[in-house]
Amino acid sequence: MYDASSTIGAARAVYFETNGFGANGGYDETWVPVKVGPAEFLIRNTASRVRSVRLHDVHHLVTGYATTLTGESLIGAWELGSGCRDHFAAWFLNVSASAFGIVLAPRSLWRAFVRGRHSENLYGGEWSDALLDRTVGDLRRELRVDEPHAATFADAILFAVFVGAGIYMLLWTIAFAPLLAVATIVYKLRAKKR
Repeated sequence: MYDASSTIGAARAVYFETNGFGANGGYDETWVPVKVGPAEFLIRNTASRVRSVRLHDVHHLVTGYATTLTGESLIGAWELGSGCRDHFAAWFLNVSASAFGIVLAPRSLWRAFVRGRHSENLYGGEWSDALLDRTVGDLRRELRVDEPHAATFADAILFAVFVGAGIYMLLWTIAFAPLLAVATIVYKLRAKKR
């Protein structure tokens, strides 16, 4: 967890450095690496992805979820629970990521989803640099990230829907993984020749 008195800007700088994301989080890159266990794939860094990932990175700071495969599945469940609104890249990436949590940490995935259902997130608005001056603690309180909550029947129904969608996406990802691997290798080879 990041210190509650730290500004979002300072905490995000540590987050970028710790995770090797570069000084600006890779927001300006055309392609970004995505690690799935030991495998690494490159995905297109679309404007839609950048729009969502700027806020997603701040969600990591306030929720405390790591950038490991399990951590990404948990924050994916939290963001699905709290709602991605019109952030379509976030919906797609979170459903895909949370599918791994079904296998890796099903109980934690459920808790993260329920935590999200009773929290707010930043997807209701757009990125603003003014957010960098806020403190981690103030934003945690505003988003009600750490408030106690109990699961409801509606939580269970929505969780089942997202789990089903996640499994479907995971099967498609597995089917296309060899193609993604070849495309990543070709891209890296071409980049070395330049």
